[in-house]
Amino acid sequence: MPSGRKASAPPTVRAAPAHIPPVRTFPAARKPGPAVVIAALALLLGGCEYTYDDGRNQPGPVEAEATRVPGPVFTRDPLQNDPVSEADVAAWVARTLPDTGEQALHAGAGLVAAGEVRTETTPELGTGTYALALACRSQRRVTFTVRSESLTLVDLGLRCGVNRENVIYLSAKTALSIRVEARTGANYAYRLRRL
Repeated sequence: MPSGRKASAPPTVRAAPAHIPPVRTFPAARKPGPAVVIAALALLLGGCEYTYDDGRNQPGPVEAEATRVPGPVFTRDPLQNDPVSEADVAAWVARTLPDTGEQALHAGAGLVAAGEVRTETTPELGTGTYALALACRSQRRVTFTVRSESLTLVDLGLRCGVNRENVIYLSAKTALSIRVEARTGANYAYRLRRL
C-alpha cells in the first residue's frame, strides 16, 4: 500500500564547513642506527662477567681435606661483670690495672653497694700532669667524678669491663676529691701517677 508521503527522507541542511587547521607534515625521521648500536653494545657488555683463575678448577688429583668442625663460639659471660667480694678486690685490681712500673701517687679500690656514694681525697698534689686510670666491675655503669678545689676535672659514667685513663693537668698545688657512685653493687679501682 502506498503511503501518503512524497519524499522518503527530509531534506538535509548542510552547515558551512568548520575551520580545520592545516596538517603539518614532518620529514621522515632518521634511522636509529647509532643509538641502536650503542644500546646493543651496552647490553652485551653489561652481561659479561670478569673471571680469573684462582686455581680452583685446575685438572689433576683432588685432595680431600678433612671436614673441620668449627670451634665453639664463646659469648660474653654476664657473670664476668658481677662484683667480687671485698676479700677478692686486691686480686681483681692486680688483673685489671696492671703495674706500669711507675710509682702510683695515690690508689684506691673497693666495693660500693647499690646507690652508695663513696668519696676519697688524695694528698696534696703539686703542679704538673698526672694520669688517672679508672676501672669498675658491675652490670651497669659506675660514675667517677674527680674535682679539685675549684674545678671538675673528670665526670665520667664508665662502662664496666673497660679501663679508662685520663690525663689531668694541675696548675696549682691541690688535693683531688674522687667520688664513686653506682646504681647497683660494683667494684671500683683508680690509680693516680705523675707523667
